[in-house]
Amino acid sequence: MEYLTELGYFGLFISAFLAATILPMSSEIVLSTLLLNQFSPKHLIVVATFGNVLGSLTNYGLGYWASLSLIKKWLNMSEKEFLQAEQRFKKYGLFSLLFAWVPIIGDPLTVVAGVLRLPLLWFVLLVTLGKLSRYILVYHLTLQVT
Repeated sequence: MEYLTELGYFGLFISAFLAATILPMSSEIVLSTLLLNQFSPKHLIVVATFGNVLGSLTNYGLGYWASLSLIKKWLNMSEKEFLQAEQRFKKYGLFSLLFAWVPIIGDPLTVVAGVLRLPLLWFVLLVTLGKLSRYILVYHLTLQVT
């Protein structure tokens, strides 16, 4: 039975990691399901946050090291769209990374952060804070359902 618990945490980690990339995934459903099945809320929130932040770090690394033409192709963005995203990021600054968890805008945001070579420490701190807050909210909303 213990291996099923380990699989649950591993599955959450994988779904959280992939959800932070451009793949259309949702880790919130996996988290809620495991919460409803009596998994440790603290462990689940840590695992989900860790996996999601690592996924965002992958995006940051792609932005940092990949060519702009590859990034635009990967994000399916035109030159104009990419410049607009870059301008929005510069306008709202580092603290926009608190919203890296938001569907559709979060993934490109973390890639642009890498392109702009934002300080990694600030990136990790702000992205972690935003994603941790989101998972804590999911936990509380799941409790409301039960």
